[in-house]
Amino acid sequence: MANVHKSERFAIRSEADVVALRQQVRRWAAEINFSIVDQTKLVTAASELARNTVVYGGGGTALLELMHDSVRKGVRITFEDAGPGIPDIGLALRDGYTTGGGLGLGLGGAKRLVNEFAIDSHPGVGTRIVVARWK
Repeated sequence: MANVHKSERFAIRSEADVVALRQQVRRWAAEINFSIVDQTKLVTAASELARNTVVYGGGGTALLELMHDSVRKGVRITFEDAGPGIPDIGLALRDGYTTGGGLGLGLGGAKRLVNEFAIDSHPGVGTRIVVARWK
């Protein structure tokens, strides 16, 4: 069971908000001595998911948490929006699938960059994605 050491909530409504979240994720990952590679993986996943929150979810929030348990430390980020939701999560996670004209690597790519990934989405209700990376 992980304990939350500190947390910060971000409004995610614009590219400037995405940048602010990226910067704080990097600071917190460095604070708990993530390697540069692990920092970059977490920041990349956070950036992709924050951008999705803006572009597809119409904006939302991100809750950044610094965690620890008896043997490790980590960063967890929970993204939430009240957008249109994802009708087929399995399809959305498949590489190459896109509704926005991109490369279709976003959700699946973000999932591969973190240690924990959970998604809950309902059409017409919104989406909640929780990711974590541990050291």
